[in-house]
Amino acid sequence: MNLSMPLEEAMRTQRAIRRLKPDPVDDDLVLHLVELALKAPTGSNAQSWEFIVIRDRAVKERLGTLNRRAWRLYGGLGTYLYRRDPQMLRIMKAVQWQVDHFAEVPVVIVACLRGFIPPLPRIAAASLYGSIFPSVQNLLLAARAAGLGAALITLPLWSTWLARRALGLPFNVTPCAVIPLGWPQGRYGPTTRRPVGDVVHVDRWGNQPFRGQHSA
Repeated sequence: MNLSMPLEEAMRTQRAIRRLKPDPVDDDLVLHLVELALKAPTGSNAQSWEFIVIRDRAVKERLGTLNRRAWRLYGGLGTYLYRRDPQMLRIMKAVQWQVDHFAEVPVVIVACLRGFIPPLPRIAAASLYGSIFPSVQNLLLAARAAGLGAALITLPLWSTWLARRALGLPFNVTPCAVIPLGWPQGRYGPTTRRPVGDVVHVDRWGNQPFRGQHSA
């Protein structure tokens, strides 16, 4: 299976797609996406990834229940805070749709790290989690190239202990990210982002000689 979309096109049109059709996604395609995820680099070349591919509705419902619990707090607060921001309210509605239809998503992938992660200083925790997220981004870009919709979410993992129970994970496997995956109801398209010059500081904070400039 060859995903021939140019990398830059995949990057420029990638977005979080939350409204997904219930149509099935072929096993071979899912395995191909995970295989491409495994091409990402990891610290010390540990390759300590594990991917749980969930199709069973009962398992999705268990994870969806955790997602719904977290969303009740986060969604309620967000809807209030963004009540005068139409763009953010559209995003909140899309997330609400995902919460309501979580068990209907054809495939949910949970990216995990093999090895118990104890409480650590922030920089050490970031280093460990940094071994899984490059592979997750590979998976998301591959999904985009295949025409699939996907999004990285973490709300279902608000309790690592409960998430382990829902997925039957041993104590030494840590769930890090959840990727609902399926054929999108809508369309991909160019994304709107801040000009590159507005986020680039040269040598020190506040020195922005490229401010207002877009990339070529």
